[in-house]
Amino acid sequence: MYISDISLKRNLLGNSAGTVFLALFGAIYEAFSHEVYSYFMIYAFAVPLTLGVLPYTLMLIHQKYPGRAALNLWNSGIAAFSVGSVFRGVLEIYGTTNALCAVYPVAGSLLLTIGLIIGIVGLQKKKRKKSDPSIELQSSRVK
Repeated sequence: MYISDISLKRNLLGNSAGTVFLALFGAIYEAFSHEVYSYFMIYAFAVPLTLGVLPYTLMLIHQKYPGRAALNLWNSGIAAFSVGSVFRGVLEIYGTTNALCAVYPVAGSLLLTIGLIIGIVGLQKKKRKKSDPSIELQSSRVK
């Protein structure tokens, strides 16, 4: 088993745990909410499920590892969206708004986009190294 497989499995496990936690949190909240609901609170589990569990499962199946920096940025984006969803749900239940509600989607989108770009660039470099052995020779001459 390679380090990349272990890292992807840890990320998959972490996002699965986050999904389960947020699903239980939403279910318990709904059971004791006295019929005051917020869809942001109830469906907060969908963020780590769709942006975490599904992509990491696909990466494990296809044996693609985008790199540690890309994964860290991607996970930070998932966390920003998840926390933002719960935060907005709490404020919605309370019946108020806050200017910070707009910060979470912007930060999450920015982190996901940068992580995606870094991941694609990293995968392209790996693909180029595998297909062209002269790149390996050039990099060893530079040292």
